[in-house]
This record gives sequence, structure tokens and C-alpha cells, in this order.
Amino acid sequence: MAISPFAAAINQLADERGLPRDVIVDSIQAAVAAAYRKEYGHPEQEVRAEMNEETGKFHVYQQFEVIDPVAKAEELKKAAEEAGEEPKDFFQNTHAQLTVEEAQELKKGAKIGDIVEVELEQHDEFGRIAAMTAKQVISQRLREAEKEILFAEYKEKEGQLINGYVQQVEGPNVILNIGKLNGLMIASDQIPNQHYFPGQRLKVLVYTVEETARGPRVLVTRSSADFITKLFELEVPEIAAGSVEVRAIAREAGTRTKMAVASTQPGLDPVGSCVGQRGTRVQAVLSEIGDEKIDIISFVESDEELIMNALSPAKVEKITLKKKAKIAEVVVPEDQLSLAIGKNGQNVRLASKLSGWEIDIVKTDGTKASSKPAEKDADELIKEAESAEDNKEIAQAQEDMAAAEAAVVPTEAETTIAPDSEAVVETEKVETASTEEDAVKDT
Repeated sequence: MAISPFAAAINQLADERGLPRDVIVDSIQAAVAAAYRKEYGHPEQEVRAEMNEETGKFHVYQQFEVIDPVAKAEELKKAAEEAGEEPKDFFQNTHAQLTVEEAQELKKGAKIGDIVEVELEQHDEFGRIAAMTAKQVISQRLREAEKEILFAEYKEKEGQLINGYVQQVEGPNVILNIGKLNGLMIASDQIPNQHYFPGQRLKVLVYTVEETARGPRVLVTRSSADFITKLFELEVPEIAAGSVEVRAIAREAGTRTKMAVASTQPGLDPVGSCVGQRGTRVQAVLSEIGDEKIDIISFVESDEELIMNALSPAKVEKITLKKKAKIAEVVVPEDQLSLAIGKNGQNVRLASKLSGWEIDIVKTDGTKASSKPAEKDADELIKEAESAEDNKEIAQAQEDMAAAEAAVVPTEAETTIAPDSEAVVETEKVETASTEEDAVKDT
């Protein structure tokens, strides 16, 4: 059956704007009602237009609310008293309100609260002002409908990973094209020391969709721990299927991430599933985040074992838990202090976040370890070397201490993958020779 040119125009508009056909029709009807009230009606009238989609002709109706004037006056008086205002006299709006008696003359059985409609005279001609009013109503209604649809569409994407490309960089903020809308990535949501340029393709995590006067605003991130989780979910089918779960994760964006995984399927190695053959899966994640290391450990229900795994590659002698204070005192050998604490305290800090316990590193003699033991020892060695006035030995001591701080060899409970690594090492960690002794001997 052939459709009329008017119906074809509605279908075309709906396709171009990506809106449901009903929204277009409702907008046109609201526009005609506004134009009719402007040209032939009264500003206080309630007018409704009904359109025949095939012929394009309209029927216009005036709507009246059936009220009880006495009850309405009492309602207004009570509302004014509650608000602490002076009561105002009630005046019936004859253009939009009818008493029960007046309404029953138009519609039998009408009662308070009903809406009574009266069809108005049809007019085929409208003035310039009325036509402009109709145009503005249609434009406004369509814009609001587009905003609502876009907001609903991207609201469903909250917590999901999406692809986009950098459209422009404005100061510390990055604006990405993510489809029908632009995503905003503020400085705190960016990976530190990563540079962005127009046209660069990125994966981002949608974490907030807000409604604003200008339309929906989408905030995206690459620095959150959830971003790493979603990347692994994308690369590891076992995580997407639910047979491997990410039970805990702690991240310092741009430097290091610790992730604890567990298997829900007997006989399935959760760490091996995340690493992949020759590290292919974890390398795919690393290629997206740049120079950042990822430690993958096995999750266990025992707090002691979880803390022990989280602190790897350091070896732990004893763990004492203070459950009320949620503090764990961890005793490690002297030669393991630098590994347990990590560079600038990063290893113990991430292990604390991962396990949910505040971790205190304690030496075997019972004294608490410094948060930066390696840096302190390096300063002492440098002073000794300076006293010997040997510049070559100073440089060597600095290099040795830097290597000791950065040395991380995975244990069975942990797999550490660095960018561009070609294979996964899952062997017992072998500690490098004591840097302090070498440096002292050199001096």
C-alpha cells in the first residue's frame, strides 16, 4: 500500500535523526497545538492536536479539568498555611477548568478529576508568528528526544570498555570520539606519562554518564583498576565465561598492578589462563597500557596466604594478624626487605590494597623496616665512596642499587610481565647477590 508524501516525510525524518516514528508524530502534534493556541486560541487554554498520518489533516481539541471550586480553594489555603504564606483567593480558569455541573452538560457522567474535551473549529491557514512557534516547538522537542535517547544509550554502557579515537587535546583534558557522543578524559583519568595526539585510537572505560543542559556528558578513564579488569575480560575467554574470576586488584596507574585471580572450575589454572601461551594474553593487555608491570597471583581465602602471595616476590618468615585493627605484621629476612617494601614502598602498598590489610614490614629483630631501605643504603654507600674520592665507584654503586630496587623475579604464586617480554617466567625467585656487600667491597 502506497503511503502519502506526508507519511513518507515523517519516515525520512525519523531515519535521519535516529528517532522513533512516534516521537516525530508527537512533536508535530504538539507544534500544531501550540500554533493553534497562538493564532486562534487563548494563552491559558489547554489544546491538544490529533493528526491523521495518511492525510496530514488535524483535529484540534480544547481540554478542561473538572474541579470543585470550594475544595480547590480549601486546598490552596491549606498549602499556603503549610508554607507560611498568606492565602490567596481562588479564581477558576474558565479556559481550562469546569465545574461538575458545567462538565456534565458536555459529557454525561463527568466527575471531579476527569478531563473533558471539546473539538475546536478547524483552520487551514496560520500566520507567520504561529508558523514560527510550530517550528520552534518541533525543533525543541526533537532535540530533547535525541538527548534522552543518547543518554539512555550511553547510560547502559557505564562500566563497559569501548573504542574511540582522540579528537582533540585541550590542556590537561583529552576529548575522544566514542560514536554519537564525545567522551571526556580528565587528567586524573589518564595514565601518567602517556602522551595523546589527535587521531590516536584508544580503549577507554565509561564510568559516568551525566545529564547536562547541553546534553549527556560521558566521562571515561584509563587509570582505574576496573580498566585493567575489563581488558583482561576482553582478552581472556575464561574470565568472560566466568570460569576465572578477578577477586581483587590494586593499581598504581603507569607503574604497577597486582591482580588476584581464582578459578571456579576444578583443574583450571587461573594464573596461566590470564597469562596465556608464551604470555600472549597478558602482552595484549600491556600493549594497551604502555610501560606498566602486571603481577598476577592466585587468590586464596586464607588471609595469611593471600598476604604472602601479595608480597611476592619477597619471601615471608612469619605473619601476625591483628584482626580488630586489621593490621598484619610481616616478618621478612634482612636480605628480603628491599623486595618486600619495593621501590618507594610500592610493593607493600599494593599488597595492602590487594589484601585489605594494613601491612607493617618487620625485621627479624622485631624493629619496623624503613619504607625506603634501599634508598637509605644507597646514600650511605655514596658517602663512603665520596670519602675515597673515587668517582667510578660512586657511579657503580648507584647503578647497583638501582638494579637491586628494580629486580623482580616471579615466584610460583606470582607472574610478573613487563612490556615487550617474549616469554612468561614462572620459576622460583632467585635473589640477586647483595648489592650492599658488592658496593662495600668495591669501595
